[in-house]
Amino acid sequence: MCLHTILLDPNNNKRIFVAISAAGVFRTDDGGLSWKPINKGLKSEYIPDPDAEVGHCVHRIACHPSQTDVLFMQKHWDVMRSDNAGDSWYEVSGDLPSDFGFPIVVHTHEPETIYVIPIKSDSEHYPPEGKLRVYRSRSGGNQWEALTNGLPQQNCYVNVLRDAMAVDSLQQCGIYFGTTGGQVYASADAGDSWQPIVRDLPAVLSVEVQTIA
Repeated sequence: MCLHTILLDPNNNKRIFVAISAAGVFRTDDGGLSWKPINKGLKSEYIPDPDAEVGHCVHRIACHPSQTDVLFMQKHWDVMRSDNAGDSWYEVSGDLPSDFGFPIVVHTHEPETIYVIPIKSDSEHYPPEGKLRVYRSRSGGNQWEALTNGLPQQNCYVNVLRDAMAVDSLQQCGIYFGTTGGQVYASADAGDSWQPIVRDLPAVLSVEVQTIA
């Protein structure tokens, strides 16, 4: 198991969310004294009970600090949303070419704008059709648009892992992600266009962004 996501609610210092691969999402409302699983609505065909309370492979969760009851999730399969702090979830994969993937992030200034990077499958870790595409939804899911300007659209067989995508706090909201092929791509216009800012690194496992005044 891997505890990969820790979200602190900036509006409630007693509330913390964690996500764990092969277990699911858990929430504390008392500063960590007690925890409860919040996986209602998740379905996973690869476990004995597909509707189990615990045992789902969650890859990443994210939320906007102004709207912390609204959570977004990239699961092993399915992009999910909760409007009640995780008490229940529903699928928002919509028209994505694949609902398998690892990272998910939220636009800094638009709580309903989210980004994912679809990967072909859990056994083939590369973009569908070998085309590296970031997908953006401005409606909190279901309706998605492919963002391709500046990204390789043929023979691209890299993966983007759960910690390898980040946003900055600038007005236009920069988006950044790294690949297992050693590239880091950046967008200064909320995903409308991209450029590689680093090449020839080892596999990029994590991307963090710091805005310097």
